[in-house]
Amino acid sequence: MKRRSFIALIGGAAAWPMVTHAQQATPVIGYLDNRSPETTVERLRGFHLGLKESGYVEDENLTIFYRWADGDNSRLPGLAADLVNRRVAVITSTGGGPSTLAAKAATETIPIVFTVPEDPVKLGLVSSLAHPDRNLTGVNFLNLEVVAKRLEILHELVPTAAHVAVLVNPTNSVNAATTAKEAKSAALSIGLNVSVYEASTAREIDAAFAAMARERCDAVFVSGDGFFNTRRLQIGLLAMRYTLPSAFSSRIIRRSAA
Repeated sequence: MKRRSFIALIGGAAAWPMVTHAQQATPVIGYLDNRSPETTVERLRGFHLGLKESGYVEDENLTIFYRWADGDNSRLPGLAADLVNRRVAVITSTGGGPSTLAAKAATETIPIVFTVPEDPVKLGLVSSLAHPDRNLTGVNFLNLEVVAKRLEILHELVPTAAHVAVLVNPTNSVNAATTAKEAKSAALSIGLNVSVYEASTAREIDAAFAAMARERCDAVFVSGDGFFNTRRLQIGLLAMRYTLPSAFSSRIIRRSAA
């Protein structure tokens, strides 16, 4: 989905439930993310732009409660429950499947607008892509559908790499399992050896890279996961330390304030 279409979806969805909350002096949105604020600067900028295009400006005619898990998915159920208790009009769930599944478990009535790299049907969020049901709608970024292509590009860029490490987060189970499966399948077709390494804490990332070095991996393929976004500096420094060419699902752009 193009950026402006995504902005329109988020902004429009923000306006959607406001009519039913007309009794509130200031509409309230809940923002749930398993990452940390500094890793989502550009996406937050787009989120606020979409709201503005729909006539809503934070701290003027709109209140937003932000809840960040800082890479710890175990915090998400409590954060989602807190937003529900605050009677927000809509929950924007970003950062992947864990955030949205936590929001879905917390409420069956508050509208939820999600962004996920996984198939929303396979995650059990909606029964149909064409006709989302229940109280959920959103965007699939198709990150998992391009795992094979990403591995092929890594192979083209580093043709001497024969053994590729695939780094996944086991607490994001659907993402981890699908990434590992797709990477192994793609590796067979292009003659690569793939090993899967799991990490869900900073210490486990350190241990995973040390293991990659011991086992003589030639490159690392990082799955598209919110936790790894929060640890991008650590991962980048470790990749340089162990001289491991790395492939990520997206780049994070940081702009200075205007």
